[in-house]
Amino acid sequence: MADFQDTALQDTTDAPSTDNPLRAEATQILRRLVGNDAAQFHPGQFEAIEALVAGGRRALVVQRTGWGKSAVYFVASLLLRARGAGPTLIVSPLLALMRDQVAAAERAGVRAAAINSANQLEWDEVSGQLAADAVDVLLVSPERLNNPRFRDEQLPELVRRSGLLVVDEAHCISDWGHDFRPDYRRIRDLIGQLPESVPVLATTATANSRVVHDIEEQLAGRADAGDGGGPAGQGVLTIRGPLARESLRLGVLRLPSPRARLGWLLTHLAELPGSGIIYTLTVSAAEDTARLLREAGHAVLAYTGRTDPADREQAEAALKENRVKALVATSALGMGFDKPDLGFVVHLGAPSSPVAYYQQVGRAGRGTPNADVLLLPGTEDREIWEYFATASMPDEAVALAVLRELPAPGTVLSAAALETRVNLRRSPLELLLKVLSVDGAVRRVGGGWEGTGMPWTYDGERYGRIARARVAEQNAMLDYENTAGCRMEFLARELDDPAAAPCGRCDNCAGAWYPQAVAEEATRSADASLHRAGVELEPRAMWPSGMDRLGIAVKGKIAAGEALSAGRALARLTDLGWGGRLREIFSATAPDAPLDAATLQACVQVLAQWGWTERPVAVVSVPSRSRPQLVESLARGLSGIGRLPYLGALAPVNGGPTGGPGGNSAFRLAGVWDRFAVPDGGAAWFAQHPGPVLLVDDLADSRWTLTVAGRALRTAGATAVLPFALALKA
Repeated sequence: MADFQDTALQDTTDAPSTDNPLRAEATQILRRLVGNDAAQFHPGQFEAIEALVAGGRRALVVQRTGWGKSAVYFVASLLLRARGAGPTLIVSPLLALMRDQVAAAERAGVRAAAINSANQLEWDEVSGQLAADAVDVLLVSPERLNNPRFRDEQLPELVRRSGLLVVDEAHCISDWGHDFRPDYRRIRDLIGQLPESVPVLATTATANSRVVHDIEEQLAGRADAGDGGGPAGQGVLTIRGPLARESLRLGVLRLPSPRARLGWLLTHLAELPGSGIIYTLTVSAAEDTARLLREAGHAVLAYTGRTDPADREQAEAALKENRVKALVATSALGMGFDKPDLGFVVHLGAPSSPVAYYQQVGRAGRGTPNADVLLLPGTEDREIWEYFATASMPDEAVALAVLRELPAPGTVLSAAALETRVNLRRSPLELLLKVLSVDGAVRRVGGGWEGTGMPWTYDGERYGRIARARVAEQNAMLDYENTAGCRMEFLARELDDPAAAPCGRCDNCAGAWYPQAVAEEATRSADASLHRAGVELEPRAMWPSGMDRLGIAVKGKIAAGEALSAGRALARLTDLGWGGRLREIFSATAPDAPLDAATLQACVQVLAQWGWTERPVAVVSVPSRSRPQLVESLARGLSGIGRLPYLGALAPVNGGPTGGPGGNSAFRLAGVWDRFAVPDGGAAWFAQHPGPVLLVDDLADSRWTLTVAGRALRTAGATAVLPFALALKA
């Protein structure tokens, strides 16, 4: 583990004191862990261990990545076990982090096990090992703390027997942390269940003063962190070191366009030291960039939230073993990924806060004296930040609607069942349920969720403060890009590091260290890739469950005679290339207008490359309430260029579609069900001209509008429906 390796490499002049038997014992364990008979503790490491083992205290360690935080809790765990304590419980946020920690612990002779969503088949085996006292360290994800079986059957015994509680990546506890996770807020309750004699350790590399104070309060279990937190009323011990990373050479290179940024990568990727990570802001950008680099001969892999878990693990291994030059990743590759010799981190687009940026670049240079970090900001960054900004903020009206459906204990509903009662998509619904659960208003049980009957009040003031803080963080990120001062000092000050000082290495301190020229051929390749038009529009295959509650008698698989064929769209709104133009078209401030000639020609290219087995016999459009000119001009344009008859738009019936963007599948389907009729004469046309129909829409989000419109056309006699949308929302 990098933490152990860094510890082993430190100066050995600080010999263990013969006057402190605990230090001598801890040093021997450390040396055994790292395999180095000369290893010594960094300043602060033993002090934290001593507080936990000898003092039974609650401690917070805020130190840069690579400092050796894991050495603290592994050494403390073995010391406590030698004194008869139970196993250490580590709450750890990511599977990648758990895999590394378990592997490192086992190499060091620490008996470690994990319980998480990826190893359910091993849970009974781990439970048996715990019962036999054959586990020194158990790692669990914060989500496990609310799993009914784990919470009710295993956690009480673990709390009773635990010798040490460790909260890793503890900034996740705080609303103010850059990677806040609702389930981490349960840790305050978990700490409250522990006997006061059980020590607690929280560790993080990315916490400013506000986050530190929040964590201290939660460790103490009360509003004033100084009034408790251990035996005899001792306060929380906070050990905070300098956060600047001496190995990192930071830089910011402004280039005028996405094609220039990709061109820079094509030109200079091979020159970057060793292997590294290329971060992007969106999944589509990661996938498109990885494809472009592979086509140019670079060994890279995409790594996103859409990547299969098994493929993620293989990609991590490929990077660690230097079988690839880089992973092109979203923030899905972040906390916990451990490669000591990672040589570079490049960002195509900036994260939305300096603290999040610090966390990501901290993956590099942990075990090497030098690593290069370069930010290539984009003009579209702020748009993307705003797109994702409110994803974790609960809506008061929706929250109250959920609580109305879960009034008290005894009414148990799954998330799928709640979707037919509350108009919210599955991911934000599950996030809202976690928030309500942490607030004590609902409780996860076998089969779903139930209300607790406890009163709940929407904390609008708190969410307003968080929203304002997010805007301030975005502005600070722009300040980082534009600063004329030391970049590492800027990041350290954002983390309220009192030791912040000029680094002497970044581009502002020592001059631009990175090449700025972009090869013309690379720019052309990037431009061609960005203007490669067309993404697949996958048809819906199944009706949402529980539609009978909304008065619609459909369930199961969509019948073959009613289903759409696979379709196409020009691009996703989040794409680097055509996505920029589409974001302009679909901006809330953009007026409805006919489609411009260049974008229409790109749509024609998509159709020309489609490769359908049978040419469409006609074009039909979906009626639009917000952009009728745009949709009609697109449909008529494709009709004219393709020499296909345009039959017109589907007619709104039964009041036309209801609802708006967002919401879950059940309500989106209910809002468009039986709301479209084929144009006059359409059925007669299909009888005389059997064949597929090209169905044109402006923006595909849930795809239920296209599905229901296509069903109407199939019912009227179209042999197939080929959906085409100008844009996919994601």
